[in-house]
Amino acid sequence: MAAIRSAFCSNGGNSEMTMTASALKERSLLGLKELSSSEIGSILDRAAYWESRTEKVVPVLKDRFVANMFFENSTRTRFSFEMAEKRLGAEVLNFSAAVSSVEKGESIHDTVRTLESMGIDAGVIRLKPVGLLADLATKVSMPLINAGDGNNEHPTQALLDLYTMKKHFGELKGLKVSIIGDIKHSRVARSNLWALQKFGAEVKLCAPEIMQAPELGSYAPYVSMDEALCADVVMMLRVQLERHAEGLLRSAEQYRLEYGLTEERAALLAPHVIIMHPAPINRNVEIDDAVVEHPQSRIFKQMSNGVPIRMAVVERAMK
Repeated sequence: MAAIRSAFCSNGGNSEMTMTASALKERSLLGLKELSSSEIGSILDRAAYWESRTEKVVPVLKDRFVANMFFENSTRTRFSFEMAEKRLGAEVLNFSAAVSSVEKGESIHDTVRTLESMGIDAGVIRLKPVGLLADLATKVSMPLINAGDGNNEHPTQALLDLYTMKKHFGELKGLKVSIIGDIKHSRVARSNLWALQKFGAEVKLCAPEIMQAPELGSYAPYVSMDEALCADVVMMLRVQLERHAEGLLRSAEQYRLEYGLTEERAALLAPHVIIMHPAPINRNVEIDDAVVEHPQSRIFKQMSNGVPIRMAVVERAMK
């Protein structure tokens, strides 16, 4: 923030705001669709650096303050961010909408501006309304990191997915990646699609018709379950059981039989194929219990890779 304030104070007129807005845009992470492959690559490289460090805490962000603002629950993602922030030596404030004045009618915008006015240097934010984050980013003077917004994007999840694939295969170019499940409601699918294609990976989608996002069909084809399993990476998505009331599923068991990664299907995978899942997992729905820790599964490795990725992203926001 000091660099931004310095740039703002040392110039005059409209150029001041332009410089400030440009610096904030470069340090924020709102999504991967508009991010270049070189910028994504630099984040992956920095994550590798942080993973290689043996110290638990490297206080490069000592005396800096970051707020985790979760207007939608996600214990796993919040803990991963908090671990990353504390390993960098930052002071961490955790905000939960469930125990906040947001429930009393205070807007998300006012809440973020309130926390900003208290002197935080960056905000990690997760919310449900699509489009609100992008608008909010134009109205605050601190970097924002998208921890999931509606069914739009979940950039740090996709970054840790790419990092996991790259570590295993060496490179992303030419990889065949199948994303299977509730594409319609998945921000993970979208961020992975945008990012993987920038690196020359071939992405295919697989979902029941009622769970498809037709607008993504022009970017990646929808294929059958049998064809989806002929890939280098099989990425299963969480079945959003809370949407059963909307008629998306006839039953969890029926979904498992038609689109789940069962033990029988896992046995048919080529030996080089890796199994991924963004978690949380509905065991015995989208993936059988025994397959979660299958020798070809990288699910828990994905989770551990989330910390160095988020260290790189948080450091980038407050460098």
